[in-house]
Amino acid sequence: MKINKAIYYLLGASALMMTVSCNDFLDTEPITEQAISIESPLKTAADAENRMNTIYSGFGNEYWQLDYAMNGDAQTDISYAGADNVQSFQQDEYRIIATNSNVERDWKYLYGFINDCNMILNYVDEINDPSLTTARKAEMKSEASILRALYYFHAVQLWGDIPLVTKAVIGVNAGNFDEVYSQVYPARKTTQEAYDLIINDLEGAVANAPAVSQKYRANKNLAYGLLAKANASKPNPDWAKVKQYASNISGVNLLPVYDQLFDGLHEGNAESIFEADGNAGSVWAWGSSMFLGTDWKKFNIPSNDLVKTFSDAGDTQRLNSSVKFSPVAWSDNYWPSTSYPFMYKMRKMDGTQNFYIMRYADILLLKAEAAVRTADYTGAAGYINQVRTRAGLSSVAVISEADGIAKVMAERKLELAFEGQRWFDLKRTGTAVAILSQQKDGNGNILPYAASINQNRLLWPIPQGQRDNNQNLTQNPGY
Repeated sequence: MKINKAIYYLLGASALMMTVSCNDFLDTEPITEQAISIESPLKTAADAENRMNTIYSGFGNEYWQLDYAMNGDAQTDISYAGADNVQSFQQDEYRIIATNSNVERDWKYLYGFINDCNMILNYVDEINDPSLTTARKAEMKSEASILRALYYFHAVQLWGDIPLVTKAVIGVNAGNFDEVYSQVYPARKTTQEAYDLIINDLEGAVANAPAVSQKYRANKNLAYGLLAKANASKPNPDWAKVKQYASNISGVNLLPVYDQLFDGLHEGNAESIFEADGNAGSVWAWGSSMFLGTDWKKFNIPSNDLVKTFSDAGDTQRLNSSVKFSPVAWSDNYWPSTSYPFMYKMRKMDGTQNFYIMRYADILLLKAEAAVRTADYTGAAGYINQVRTRAGLSSVAVISEADGIAKVMAERKLELAFEGQRWFDLKRTGTAVAILSQQKDGNGNILPYAASINQNRLLWPIPQGQRDNNQNLTQNPGY
């Protein structure tokens, strides 16, 4: 198989824009007999800035506009898949197969994003343009490292053991053949190795990262937040590190009114750690129409369980900010046509909706989780109650580890609904199978597919298309 074709399957077609065809290198004489010169794809300051723009424009991609919310919520008790996509139904009902096209495209998207980051990390230092300062080069590499870590964090949570591609392949010659082969036909590395790379990227990026006030760039607070999350999610979590990195986050606080987070009038706000800027020319936030509107049945339909959980808690503020009910022209097994729910955190329909990649309430509740895990129950309750007070709810106490984790998870469910967190929260805390196997419909009956969830289903299959083109990729158990 030709290496250029393998690059396509590993990274997706978009990544090929910057690759050099390898046909001539591999189809004629042995590679050792050729002297092929490979030029850097980044030659000027403008080239580097354009590549940075490409990295940030990725937040207008289908992965962020649709799939991330579906992956984090539709596989959980937060929402049903909705719409009419049979690939999404497989996700919702824990019966994904290795040829699922959603799984394939997300693999390509994530490794395409990683490739864009690698372009900066591999080549920006080679630019000899006086208008590109050493300080700016260092800042670019920090941003690229933080975002590469973000994408590997998503990938390792979805697939477990994953390839770790750190080189943007632009061509092959006698000198780099072995390296190119290992990057184009990579074997999977262990989950621990993936987290080691993520943490190393983030720790190395902090010093030169943009200031915390730069809400639309991969800033120091995002690096610290991802370090906290990675240390909480990796095998054998390091809760002391979670506390340390979460406490390093500065210059942010909870907004006084929950709905201000999503009303479109408080963008780049005090609670935001990092958000995608829907007002930027590179990010067209078309995803709102995937979740809200009565013109067709939307994705990520709020579950009966979620609405009941809000109601049972008396949590009207967050319910009204998260779910919108409207009469529609259809009905299903979950909701009547007279009052059908939609996720409501993406509201602006003109493509200018900002959306959070990370906000402070998420980190406060992660600090609560770390406090519980280290037997600081008073501290844990304090973090939880900051979030509850903003929602107009009474304070709670934490009396044990089990009680504390249950209360953290209950709060995260309501605070972060439709922000792509629930699936990963359940897996991180080891509560996924127990909770998701008990999902119920509006009549209180356990959903027929709930019993299908098991430990194997907590990881996605490696896409079959990738394995067909790379014999070094093994499959996850159960697929």
